[in-house]
Amino acid sequence: MNEREIRSLVAEVLAGIAPEADLAAVGDAQDLREALDLDSMDFLNFVIGLGQRSAVTIPEADTPRLTTLGGIVAYLARP
Repeated sequence: MNEREIRSLVAEVLAGIAPEADLAAVGDAQDLREALDLDSMDFLNFVIGLGQRSAVTIPEADTPRLTTLGGIVAYLARP
């Protein structure tokens, strides 16, 4: 996946979990949980959705790497 596809995927998954979330207002280094007021269950569902929609297995230990938009892009763009 390229960066544009990943950002689109993130927006789609977030829309299903927190429809009121404005991803455009979040910087690449901002913690998504804080910036979008996601509770732990929302964030867990978000990570699960990313894994399912991207067909990438995301181990629980890697979840901290997915707290920012930049982290998600880097994680999902890796070969």
